[in-house]
Amino acid sequence: MKKTSRCTVKDTLEFGKPDRIPHQIWILPWAEKKFPETVKYLHKHYPDDIVPAPALYKKPLEIQGDRYAQGVYIDEWGCKFSNPQEGIIGITREPLIDRWEDLDNFEPPESVLDLDKEEINAFCRDTDVFVLAGTLTRPFERLQFIRTMEKALMDLMEKPDELFVLIDKIHSHYLKEVEAWAQTDIDGISLMDDWGTQNGLITNPEIFKDIFLPLYKEYAEIAEAHGKYVFMHSDGYITDIIQDLIDAGVHALNSQLFCMDIPELGQKFRGKITFWGELDRQEVLMKGSQEDIEKAVHSIWENLFQDGGIIAQCEFGLEAKPENIIRAFKVWDEISKTLKGG
Repeated sequence: MKKTSRCTVKDTLEFGKPDRIPHQIWILPWAEKKFPETVKYLHKHYPDDIVPAPALYKKPLEIQGDRYAQGVYIDEWGCKFSNPQEGIIGITREPLIDRWEDLDNFEPPESVLDLDKEEINAFCRDTDVFVLAGTLTRPFERLQFIRTMEKALMDLMEKPDELFVLIDKIHSHYLKEVEAWAQTDIDGISLMDDWGTQNGLITNPEIFKDIFLPLYKEYAEIAEAHGKYVFMHSDGYITDIIQDLIDAGVHALNSQLFCMDIPELGQKFRGKITFWGELDRQEVLMKGSQEDIEKAVHSIWENLFQDGGIIAQCEFGLEAKPENIIRAFKVWDEISKTLKGG
């Protein structure tokens, strides 16, 4: 009997000798608009084994604009994103909380806690794929969205008392949101905070360990209590914090593997965490040859697979060659045929 996508992903996360390498493609609106035929091909031949649940609420969220459109987008927290180019996500340039005096009037959006759990559960019942929460828990990035990146990094260096009041408000809200999603029939929750630059952490490691790592542990504890897995995305060079994330309870990590030393990642972490992609989107997907794609995929496979522990994931985003995206998944499927039962 053929296994469902959900079972294959769970076998991967548990290092239980999956029948194949599961797939997931992150297709940005840029690619959907520029290469619609390629997108159709990918959906048909390499369907996702992991999908987000629909973010369904009993009342509409108070947002303005389109997250991926050129111009201004205001999210449900009230954070304003400026986007110079259609098809990607903008950045915050204006702080929601500029002066600490404004902190007393700030409250996280209660509306995102009022999930339509019946509809979300119906979606989970009607699919055989692995379902992640339809929201992202991101305390470090949310701090940056509220204060702007520049102010937030200065805050973390200076550590005023108000900073910790704000972080506590953010965290208390996310605890409620993770709990709400964990009470549905999803398979996993999603964390997302970018901690790396091209070749090192964005902050002093102690800021990560002392301030934010305890928050992730609490989210993971909620997930574990409800039998859910924990997936996390973090861009850049993050080798120095991967063991901390494992210890905190993260099961699958999406990171820019090619910003790090892949053999070193294998030596340290193979069999301890699932590497949820990703293929190099800075060079290989944009500029690489078909041979480069094959070499990159095999580097991940040879160094990181151990009876599971790999999800074939990449991003079809800005300037990626469509033929390279297709080739990557063809190579992954060729590798899957070498697995027992594949």
